[in-house]
Amino acid sequence: MTEFMGELIGTMILIILGGGVIAGANLKHTKADGNWVLITIAWGLAVAMGVYAVGDVTGAHINPAVTLGLATVGDFEWAKVPMYIAAQMTGAFVGAVIVFFHYLPHWAGTEDPMAKLSIFSTDPAIDSPVSNLVSEIVGTFILVMGILFIGANEFTDGLNPLIVGLLIVAIGMSLGSTTGYAINPARDLGPRIAHAILPIPGKGDSNWGYSWIPVLGPVIGGVYGGLFYQAVFEAAPNLPFWIMTVIIAAILLTSMKIELSKEQSA
Repeated sequence: MTEFMGELIGTMILIILGGGVIAGANLKHTKADGNWVLITIAWGLAVAMGVYAVGDVTGAHINPAVTLGLATVGDFEWAKVPMYIAAQMTGAFVGAVIVFFHYLPHWAGTEDPMAKLSIFSTDPAIDSPVSNLVSEIVGTFILVMGILFIGANEFTDGLNPLIVGLLIVAIGMSLGSTTGYAINPARDLGPRIAHAILPIPGKGDSNWGYSWIPVLGPVIGGVYGGLFYQAVFEAAPNLPFWIMTVIIAAILLTSMKIELSKEQSA
């Protein structure tokens, strides 16, 4: 198997299982009774299965933010980054299409267009773009740092993917309820494109106005997670680390200013 096919298949598995649990929870006339705990556990297992499937072939990034974070700190070749990201986006799109076909009889019976969109992509609990961006930055920052933490420890053979899955569960339960925790540009953008293209009955629009947040936020958080780990845990700070620190501080301050102004004007 080529690395391109490995990342494609790993990401496809992630979306089939992750999008599938949301479909079971949100679509009418299924046998599922979904809740946030179930969804976070299923997404953690989805990541673990994707990593088990192709970890020996590609390292199973299955996430452009992880690929960029690892490349930034020298743990992955920059020359392979475009190919990995193309494979991840393609795999996410294909996975979303498979979820659509799996639940084919259930789309027409579900009236809520947002319930259908949420199967493919994320949306915020409170629509506040800068704060939503912060949530995606923080979640992905923890993800990439956590992956580097896990890689620095020795586990019984075959256990690492499960530990990574538990990391996803922890992020989802602790940080995911604000935006639905994309923490992965491919997980959101690939399925959102599928939602726009597929003939889903009563689907509504694909909320492209929000789509930049689950792409840009994870990219910033993933890159900074790698730089922070390198600077603090490996005692090797560099100029990109300080530049990113200033950028993120500015985003945090802007978010606080916006939210405080809302309180004052309420």
